[in-house]
Amino acid sequence: MAFYMEKMTVHDMQLAMEKTKTVIIPTGVVEQHGFHLPLSTDILNVKMPVELAADRLNAVVAPMVNYCFSGGTLLGTVNVSPNTFGLYISEICSEFVRMGFENIIVFLGHAGTDNINALKNSLQMLLRRNPEIAEKITLSLVTAWDLSPTWLSGFDMLPEHDFHAGMMETALMMHWAPELVRDEIVMDDEYTSRMMRSDQDWFEKRTKPVDHPFVVETVGQRDEIEVGVMGFPEKATKELGEKICNEIIDNLVEYVDMLEAHRKNK
Repeated sequence: MAFYMEKMTVHDMQLAMEKTKTVIIPTGVVEQHGFHLPLSTDILNVKMPVELAADRLNAVVAPMVNYCFSGGTLLGTVNVSPNTFGLYISEICSEFVRMGFENIIVFLGHAGTDNINALKNSLQMLLRRNPEIAEKITLSLVTAWDLSPTWLSGFDMLPEHDFHAGMMETALMMHWAPELVRDEIVMDDEYTSRMMRSDQDWFEKRTKPVDHPFVVETVGQRDEIEVGVMGFPEKATKELGEKICNEIIDNLVEYVDMLEAHRKNK
């Protein structure tokens, strides 16, 4: 059974830690997902699987961290510097180590390249700079899509891929939050949509005041992007969302059980 920190007292925490030494830190972002999905999509990507798996999940669930780095700049998107985000999560993990947790899982619902790279680097540095911590704990970065073979298959679609606000994410929202999904799907122009399906980082606009390799690039969002959908939302179904959701839940529960079994057998 999952134990939700936001509803617990100190005594409740003491009792929970007699049953588990695993904590899950769900992490999302407030970010545009086209005109058909809510700004909270990447938050729900991790919030809902944990809630739906609560009866099977032997872990303490920390309160959500709802802000990180998107890289996009469409209205409604809130960006926090990747380095700030990575360090912030590292500080939170350090506190759970202090409390006595031995398995710490950062459960990430947002796939931005800069965001993930900064988070990985910060978590690795936490262990590298603190070998006494590395000897005590197992620190995991679990991304929601890596728990679902079906979701991952969208990244490998050819000739174009299904990424942000596309078929897979739309299907998930249709399954667990249908009231938040808009009926009308709006896309950017054909060329822009195709390029975003070809490369999830194509949305970035890179410029230099002087064309020289020593000059640091300025990175922003391409001016022509108005909607920002990177996939095929029109192909989504509620049934597909349920399948992806079940895969995420089953594999998350299995992973937590494996970590707890390993801890008890040490």
